[in-house]
Amino acid sequence: MSNSDLHFRTRDNGAAVFRVDTENRQRRLDLRQLAVINIRSGEIKPHGQQIPSDAEIEQMNAWIEARRADLLSRERDDIERLIDQMNFAAQWFQSRAEPADVEAVANRLLLAMHDLRSTLVKKQMDGEEKD
Repeated sequence: MSNSDLHFRTRDNGAAVFRVDTENRQRRLDLRQLAVINIRSGEIKPHGQQIPSDAEIEQMNAWIEARRADLLSRERDDIERLIDQMNFAAQWFQSRAEPADVEAVANRLLLAMHDLRSTLVKKQMDGEEKD
């Protein structure tokens, strides 16, 4: 089976996997749910009475690895954007924020920054202790 024989409908914690069937009388595209994938655990649960073939299991495992890599890349990219946003926020507060703007967000932002700083310092210390 080629990759086009399976369709992965992504969802929060993985995907619903469908067999793509075009071999019917009407020549319509038919999707039959085959399994559900949990991306965190890597578990593949067959759906109903469906039994995935070895080739389909292999495709699903390949999808899990590719999806994990994609999500990790996105997380790293989000952090890089966060750094930019923090710099933009500092510039905005310095140059354009009105006192009411500062009052509206200052406490929540300071708490979030304190939480982030505490977490980063702890992770750095944990890393140094392992060396």
